[in-house]
Amino acid sequence: MLSRYNPIEVEAALQAASVPPPFPPAADRAAWQEIRSAIGEDKAARIVAQAGAEAQRPVPALPATLYLDCQRTGERKGYEIPYSVRRSMLSRLALAECLEGQGRFLDPLLDVAWAICEESSWAYPAHQITLADVERPVLDLGAAMTALDLAELDLLLGSVLDPALGRRLRYEINRRCLTPYLTRHDYFWLHNHGESTVNNWTAVCSAGVVGAALYLEPDRARLAEIVARAARSLDDYLSTFDPDGGSTEGPGYWAYGFGYYVLLAHLVEQRTQNQVSFLEGDLVRQIAQFPLRTMLSSDHYVNFSDAPRDIHFHPALLCYLGRRLDLPDLLRLAGQQPADADSTGSLAWELRRLVWRPTPEPLEKFIPTRHDWFRGMMWMIARYDPVDPNALVLAAKGGHNDEMHNHNDVGTFIVHLGGESMIADVGCGRYTRAYFSPTRYEHFAASALGHSVPVPNGQVQRPGRNYAAALREHRADATIDLLALEMKDAYPAESDLASLWRTIALHREPPRGRVELVDEVRFATAPGHLESVLTTFGQVEIGADAVLLRGEHGALRIGFDAATVTPRVEWVPQVDLAEGPRDVQRVVFALSEPAREAVIRLDIQPAG
Repeated sequence: MLSRYNPIEVEAALQAASVPPPFPPAADRAAWQEIRSAIGEDKAARIVAQAGAEAQRPVPALPATLYLDCQRTGERKGYEIPYSVRRSMLSRLALAECLEGQGRFLDPLLDVAWAICEESSWAYPAHQITLADVERPVLDLGAAMTALDLAELDLLLGSVLDPALGRRLRYEINRRCLTPYLTRHDYFWLHNHGESTVNNWTAVCSAGVVGAALYLEPDRARLAEIVARAARSLDDYLSTFDPDGGSTEGPGYWAYGFGYYVLLAHLVEQRTQNQVSFLEGDLVRQIAQFPLRTMLSSDHYVNFSDAPRDIHFHPALLCYLGRRLDLPDLLRLAGQQPADADSTGSLAWELRRLVWRPTPEPLEKFIPTRHDWFRGMMWMIARYDPVDPNALVLAAKGGHNDEMHNHNDVGTFIVHLGGESMIADVGCGRYTRAYFSPTRYEHFAASALGHSVPVPNGQVQRPGRNYAAALREHRADATIDLLALEMKDAYPAESDLASLWRTIALHREPPRGRVELVDEVRFATAPGHLESVLTTFGQVEIGADAVLLRGEHGALRIGFDAATVTPRVEWVPQVDLAEGPRDVQRVVFALSEPAREAVIRLDIQPAG
């Protein structure tokens, strides 16, 4: 295996390689007829019919004033929606032409591809804000993904489209992406530096740029420099993962960032005849299994930080990884995804959907393990009975408050029952300019008030790496799954904490198990107040010694010591979440009297 860091060795691998393209061009009618037969005539007909509708519609306009909407109002979607429609049109028209091969989609495809080339910027408004400076293009997620889509369009149909398009897209991709990638060092996502760490952008931007270069860059020495630069950058990306393969960005951003990492790894291996690889090593193998280890129930996953709670993974990604790394559970999970799961509209992923297909034979259903633990992030996922989709599941975290897509949520947890998070992480806020500004933690969803964490002396957790938990104990055996944290450092000095220990455990007691939460506080200088808070979308009923929490499919009974704790409910209406506005209930268990030392103990069991 040659070094991916040494451009001399990479260039040697590129020169030695004489291989067919990674996907068949449309001119290879036998290959595309085989793809059409493999996906089935019904699916092929749907793709062609969708393209027929796209061919009749005008290319959406992207005026300058729409681009400025993010700067002026903070809203992103006004521009992003027609921007994405253009790229979906490109994908559908291209694949329909490949499947049909009659030439009737070439002119509409030329129109939309030319319009994309004429966009003053391929960057999203949220990442650029001002109108484009054509002498200093912004290289972001949108620009990188656009470059790859256009490069793969050229592979598929460049020989039959107007040759001016091929020249134009090469010029634009080089100007906007390849040259800046090679010559600039001011991208926050390119490398870790100082206290700043990279994130999913690193993988997506590198994959888009390097993937496009692998298709279009004729100078092998320059291409080798691009690949080697990416190798160093992508090492920094891999360093953001927990030693056990977890990402604080959550499984949704795993699918996005690591998905593009895998896409690039495939293109590099194919072009160098496996002499250069990005998929070697135990850490990559661990990372590949992250979705398997974060499942709560079918289609529901741990959603700490800005991760979505309901996820469908792209079957193509799971299938490729499952086969490439010999991880059959990923193939099983792929078989459980809807046929149109994670339909992004991107040509790169829609092409792979047709080629990296699940096996036609039905496979056994994927069943997660009883216990998963990510030691670096301090994430624990405990399942009472993984075979039973309605059984109790606990997910809890420690960590710190400078994680990727951070929320102030050290010590938060989820209790999942019957396919529903009854004690919920409310999820990410709607993406606006303000949500990613210095006022981020004024948003309920990102603030400590929006999470199931303690509130000592009215003080909430603050953002920053120093606001962190220390691991006291982690244990998993036949009777209990337990996580114990010292949380005093997650709070400011005004909280007057000498210690704040949170212990959360899943007791494996028949018939259905129970969760126990224990918050033990010791104040440093004077008696103080403590509140233990649970967040939920459910309905709450307060009784003499228990709170009943009702969801859509079940209920939890939360027992408390009425002699020391007083419960109340705080209704937070219409929280501005990514999924849309939702009412949230904060169930607050407060010490009845100030104390120097105190314990709040909650017993959480399935009800009914």
